[in-house]
Amino acid sequence: MRPTVAQLAALAPLAGLPPERLTELAEVTVVERVQRGADPLTDRLATGQSLFLLGGELLLGFEGGGTLVVVGGSDETRQALNRHKPPLTRCKAITDVDLVALDDEVLDILATWDQVAAAGAETSPMVHAVRSNARLAVAAFPLGHLRGGVFAQLPAAHIDELLKRFERRKTAPGEVVIREGDEGDYYYVVETGRFQVERLVGGANVVLAELKSGDAFGEEALVSEAKRNATVVSQGDGEVLRLRRTDFNDLLREPLLRRLAFAQAADKVRRGALWLDVRYPSEYQYDKLPGAINVPLAEVRNMFAVLDRSKQYVAYCQSGRRSAAAAFLFAQRGFKVWLLEGGLRTVGKDA
Repeated sequence: MRPTVAQLAALAPLAGLPPERLTELAEVTVVERVQRGADPLTDRLATGQSLFLLGGELLLGFEGGGTLVVVGGSDETRQALNRHKPPLTRCKAITDVDLVALDDEVLDILATWDQVAAAGAETSPMVHAVRSNARLAVAAFPLGHLRGGVFAQLPAAHIDELLKRFERRKTAPGEVVIREGDEGDYYYVVETGRFQVERLVGGANVVLAELKSGDAFGEEALVSEAKRNATVVSQGDGEVLRLRRTDFNDLLREPLLRRLAFAQAADKVRRGALWLDVRYPSEYQYDKLPGAINVPLAEVRNMFAVLDRSKQYVAYCQSGRRSAAAAFLFAQRGFKVWLLEGGLRTVGKDA
């Protein structure tokens, strides 16, 4: 069972969020039913989650003595049960109760983005648009991307600046937004519409992927400082946000790329990380690092659902350019990826 938007809106940490963001949060949140007589807070008082009572009655016992009966939906349950002052020592369900657990990190991310966007000066059309249209913020910056993608690692001080520098642009059916072989000039985020990624192979266009709201494109050429390696075509009326190359480098690229010298990278691999060789298979076979996995740069997007997200990776290529693009793409999807600074050129002959 999912909580309702009204139930989430009644919780103190979420009271200021727009309905669109609460709807998004409700879709990934589960209501937990706890039976009468049980202690629903056992081993959960010091976790990284905030626990809220939505329905039913609980008896709370506090450090230093004293008890309190609370009812779901009342003023006493607007705050997290396990953040109570004085601290709780025990809890008992008087009736069957409904609880919801929200990650503290998610609460902080949502509050940060909402408050920074609301507090900044209206110095650009984009800032004004985000403030006046909550649907735009949810479509272009979905919770999943704020939590585990490129925007998750964006320093809070950069959020307001990022919103100021993004430009909104409408697209028409069949319009080519970026073209294979062109210089990279912008980073794009899809606000609305569908976009098709194509590449010319043997004289024929091959469809590589379809992009939707919240998806990003155009970053590979910017990170690797190469020409566009694919064409992106609007499949209907749509809107994109775009960020100039210099702004992308300053605000997104460098904060997301975590660079390691070879000695540091090798030590990380010894402690369990995996080498990720993003070169062509012919290069990989010739001088791969021991235990390396071969994921050519062109295949990175196909590996998002294949590679183990619980693992750590160190990406490398010959010079560091292709691996920078690959590391950014993986990190943008929440993978723990580091970049071998300078690529294999920095590796000694006995590596």
